[in-house]
Amino acid sequence: MKIAVVGLGKLGLPLAVQFALNGSYVLGVDISQSTVDSVNHGTLPFLGEEGLAERLSDVVMGGKLSASQDSSSAVNQCDVVVVVVPLVIDSSSEPDFRSLDSVTASIGKALKPGTLISYETTLPVGTTRNRLAPILEAESGLKAGEDFFVVFSPERVLTGRVFSDLRKYPKLVGGIDPVSESKGVEFYEEVLSFDFRHDLPSANGVWPMGSAEAAELAKLAETTYRDVNIGLANQFAIHAEQIGVDVYRVIEACNSQHFSHIHQPGVAVGGHCIPVYPHLYLSGDPQASIVSTSRDANKAMPKHLVDRVESALGSLEGRRVVILGLAYRGGVKESAFSGAWDLCSLIKAKGGFPVVHDPLYSEAELSALGLTPYQIGEPCDAAILQTNHQEYKTLQIEDFPGLRFLADGRNFAPEELKRKVETYVLGKG
Repeated sequence: MKIAVVGLGKLGLPLAVQFALNGSYVLGVDISQSTVDSVNHGTLPFLGEEGLAERLSDVVMGGKLSASQDSSSAVNQCDVVVVVVPLVIDSSSEPDFRSLDSVTASIGKALKPGTLISYETTLPVGTTRNRLAPILEAESGLKAGEDFFVVFSPERVLTGRVFSDLRKYPKLVGGIDPVSESKGVEFYEEVLSFDFRHDLPSANGVWPMGSAEAAELAKLAETTYRDVNIGLANQFAIHAEQIGVDVYRVIEACNSQHFSHIHQPGVAVGGHCIPVYPHLYLSGDPQASIVSTSRDANKAMPKHLVDRVESALGSLEGRRVVILGLAYRGGVKESAFSGAWDLCSLIKAKGGFPVVHDPLYSEAELSALGLTPYQIGEPCDAAILQTNHQEYKTLQIEDFPGLRFLADGRNFAPEELKRKVETYVLGKG
């Protein structure tokens, strides 16, 4: 079987490698020439994905994976096309379909009869059937469900642990028609393997969902649930501070009963998933007030931390404030929608001087992003721990000459450091 994977980013490339490891020949497609060159040399175009370097080298050297910018050639050669191109939101938080529409049109122009197209990009409900399949039909002159087949099968993995997550979680497949769904299920059963899990209502593996819409909603529901849960935890944290309670102890007590799981509060709700997918859900269900309220609660957390720093120092005018962590999550080199961006803007708006440290980014990389790098050991007035990088567990007071106040937005700073400087921990009264 020949498979085209369109989009060789942090999810698409590991997926392409997984398909190749299971015996398929994979043609990867990406708009970035540097990514294509890296893949064809068997070297990583990005860091942070466990086990990818060795696996990528093996499948490229073994002739099972190659890459190009030519989507038409790849699509025309392959039996299956898997699309992993991100859907972004615009300045009004509405889905911006331009890139995905363009990719879909290119696929349609090269489409041959019998091809299966699987969209793994997270989409608003109804997009696969009502938007993408018609584009494929218009460009190809073929009939969806008869001449070619279309399914939606969402990625359900986290950056940094894609290979283990592919085995751990059921693969959801929903077709625009029963034949498409059947072909989609057959494809994923051939290219993926699954761990045994006793905790699932049915055997771990490929789960047919009955329709593309059901699969689309399942993906949005599970991710939006996390955003709502974190938003609730953040509101608990603010109230806990007001009444002098440790919210972490409260959450620990709630989770001990096993009827639910409450996430810890935090300022670093970022990445391409949690801040974006609730808006994709809201595009189809704009009356979902709980979703909107949670998103607002989470977006407000950087301001809450900056206000606490300002209160502690009396003013941020001319103050040097270190933001510890650009990445949205510890150990992952990804800054999309990181709380660090809002922290920088808010500190600047109050006359402060934000500087950024992240062990995963070089000073040159931080500067290229328009940020002022900070080196551990340089003077500062305050620090905000934004990302739970393991490297921050060893920080000491001597690392921050002149430090007057520490705001711990993740309840992650070393206890010894917190004992030696005035500290605010999110959610602790």
